[in-house]
Amino acid sequence: MRQPLFNLLFLGVWLGLPLAATAQTPFGFEYRSVAKVVHGTDTLRTPWVGGLNTTQFSSIDLNGDNQNDLYLFDRQTRRSYTYLNEARPGGGRQWQYAPDYQSLFPTDLANWVQLRDYDCDGRADIFTMGAISGSIRVYRNVAGAGGRPTFQKVSDELEFFDPGPNGGMININTGGYNMPAIEDVNGDGRLDIATFNYINSTTVHYFVNTSTAACGGLAFQKSTERWGGLKTCYTSCTSFVFGADECRSLLRPNHTSGNNLLPIDLDGDGDKDLLTARDNCPELVRLTNEGTPATARFTAAGQSTNFPAAAPLRLPNFPAPYSLDLTFDGRPDLVVTPNVFDHLDTIDTHQNVWLYENTSTTAVPNFAFRQNDFLQRDMLDVSDKAAPAFGDLTGDGLKDMLIGGVSRTTANGFYRASLWLYQNVGTAAKPVYKLITNDYLGLSGEKYGSLRPSLVDLNRDGALDLVYSAFTLRNSSYNFIAYVLNTAPANQAAVYNPAAPVLLENVPARVYDTPCFTDVDGDGNVDMLLSTNTNSSDFPGQALRYYRNTGTQPLSRTFVLVNGDYGHIRTPTDERPNNLAATVADFDGDNQPDLVTIDELGTLHFFANFRNQNTIFLDRTDVLYNTTLARFENLELGSRIENLYTLASADVNNDGTPELFVGTEDGGVVALGVRGLVLGTKTAAQALALSVYPNPATTTATIETPRPTRVVVLDMMGRHVRTEATLRQRHTLELSGLAAGVYLVQAEAANGQTGVQRLVVQ
Repeated sequence: MRQPLFNLLFLGVWLGLPLAATAQTPFGFEYRSVAKVVHGTDTLRTPWVGGLNTTQFSSIDLNGDNQNDLYLFDRQTRRSYTYLNEARPGGGRQWQYAPDYQSLFPTDLANWVQLRDYDCDGRADIFTMGAISGSIRVYRNVAGAGGRPTFQKVSDELEFFDPGPNGGMININTGGYNMPAIEDVNGDGRLDIATFNYINSTTVHYFVNTSTAACGGLAFQKSTERWGGLKTCYTSCTSFVFGADECRSLLRPNHTSGNNLLPIDLDGDGDKDLLTARDNCPELVRLTNEGTPATARFTAAGQSTNFPAAAPLRLPNFPAPYSLDLTFDGRPDLVVTPNVFDHLDTIDTHQNVWLYENTSTTAVPNFAFRQNDFLQRDMLDVSDKAAPAFGDLTGDGLKDMLIGGVSRTTANGFYRASLWLYQNVGTAAKPVYKLITNDYLGLSGEKYGSLRPSLVDLNRDGALDLVYSAFTLRNSSYNFIAYVLNTAPANQAAVYNPAAPVLLENVPARVYDTPCFTDVDGDGNVDMLLSTNTNSSDFPGQALRYYRNTGTQPLSRTFVLVNGDYGHIRTPTDERPNNLAATVADFDGDNQPDLVTIDELGTLHFFANFRNQNTIFLDRTDVLYNTTLARFENLELGSRIENLYTLASADVNNDGTPELFVGTEDGGVVALGVRGLVLGTKTAAQALALSVYPNPATTTATIETPRPTRVVVLDMMGRHVRTEATLRQRHTLELSGLAAGVYLVQAEAANGQTGVQRLVVQ
């Protein structure tokens, strides 16, 4: 009976909370639709999803109701999205965003994901790229609680048997950029694999499933290296040769070698035709199979570059088609999205999910264009790199929303950063954000590649000034932080002169540096916590830096560096986090400000009462409460290196508790509300101060406290690994024999006062 109590106490120690706080309702965040959002006359149904960029579509039953729900994987950010197939009020069905199911999926999914049932148990399994580029990893879906999926890895690399004299088991390699097809190609009930050749992506390798089980398995043999006689030529987007013909030699190909594949029966004859598209191309190419299910044959006569015929698809780049029922009529529709994996092509991604409804009642599909923003129409999406800020810009006493983003939606159509203004046209308790303009102050004309705004009263005149971090596309290696003072009186509509920004001096200039303005030292002036990737000789330091507001003039020089490694913020592997962003508010209701950070891996770090923490801040990452699974977990918004997120906090519904907003790489905003508060507890200011050095340490570490203490070192499982029972003000710990990793050092004085610090052992 002691272990659960110990775990509870250990959790309190880990969070830096006094024991009284652990008895309260557990504090955390949860997904919450905190405000309505309006575009024109349309109220967005699911505004706070977080945007979509390069999504891949699959069907799966998420909640055990025997209905096909919807799973999306964003290639660019490696984020999973989940939607439930639910009854619509008033009749019919609808896709309801259900983020609680996202954590059921593995966090190491990359490049592409297709959900297919390979073992015929009625549950969709996961096929994705493995750790080796181009390989195929498989997770089997086994029955979980409540019919929810649970995934078990069954293969890191799918292989095929080569019967040749130098053969054996060989890895199936799809290439790092291609989208393979995991489909029953020959109609025998088993999943086969078709993929463009990973070396030069000119021909399609076809792997037949040779499993002997009644339904299927994961045994394969290469049937052909030129499926259907097809060969891609890179003279144009639509150039192919067929049969035994070869492409004419080119000194330099006109196109790169990424290809997407969808085998699909388009003419109702029972064999698989083909939809394909390639990188740097806008169209789908249809190729009709004039052979059989077992032996495909593609010809020039069956090629069409205008598909679907009634409304040919034209996406900016690299279209990927998916076949599944999205309109709830039992017929597979067609949805097409770009399959690029970064922003280098500068395509606009806020309207790039093209839905074609299958209106046919026969085996021959008829695809009718319905919209170019499927699911996106219901959400807030500024295309790329959303950065929200909140404040009253219209002088009506209500908090408005300002979002920096990068898109092609401004008047000139160029890929530029701009500010999107959403005015709060609701009430203090029930906010409604209405889009007023997607180019507030006309900043798109400045040709910025990023805009990260803050609304803060810099000069203490009662009016919100505008601060933004930006860089120009002309000089994308140099970032600056500028401010524009609000010349309007307090409580009036803001007046800014965008032609007269003033740059903050003596701060780093790395792209995507992001300031957070808050009073760190309690002197009434807003200081600056700067998140930066800079580590140059002229600006040495780490990811989070504290600049104190000295209150002197000019404002451009008022921020002075105090701490270049504020909080000693590190990743779980004790490395510097990349693309850090921060916000500060009293989230847990103890009347002390808390610090929240996020980095490129999309994980929130919550630092309670950070002002009174020691040199190395203690954090908590399992801060998101999953109401469906009834557990705390990490926020998972995509783990691709180089993802960019921002944070903002504001009490937008006047309930006395701030909400947390995450601006995403995908161009949207995720809204989180607070669940549970830590109220009326002893504050961390009364915790015992202790110093641990060196940190990181290798052989020994010294612990110093202002009064004699006992010391215990705990590992991350809560086990005691070192104990110093004698009361001393200075302890020297021997670390030999301890595995490298993160430990907690807890010091306790004779009066029961305790303090905790993190220790990294190398």
